[in-house]
Amino acid sequence: MSDKARKLFEALDLDNSGTLTREEVIIALRTKGPTLAASGDLPFWALGDAEASSALFDAADQNGDALVTLEEFAALVDRRFGWH
Repeated sequence: MSDKARKLFEALDLDNSGTLTREEVIIALRTKGPTLAASGDLPFWALGDAEASSALFDAADQNGDALVTLEEFAALVDRRFGWH
């Protein structure tokens, strides 16, 4: 797991629960995404609308429990963003 994946997960975990919900991902990427991209913590091409954020959530939710753990998230973003 890359440090970038961990840092991005923590930025998106708005309630600090240790898991991400679909709503959290959509809201966090909409509100924090541009700042995260500007600081190099998120690729600019990864910014999108609610539909794109929802698709990212679906891809990360490997077990289909409607929650994304750090491990699920890192496995996806490290591969998709070329971080690991």
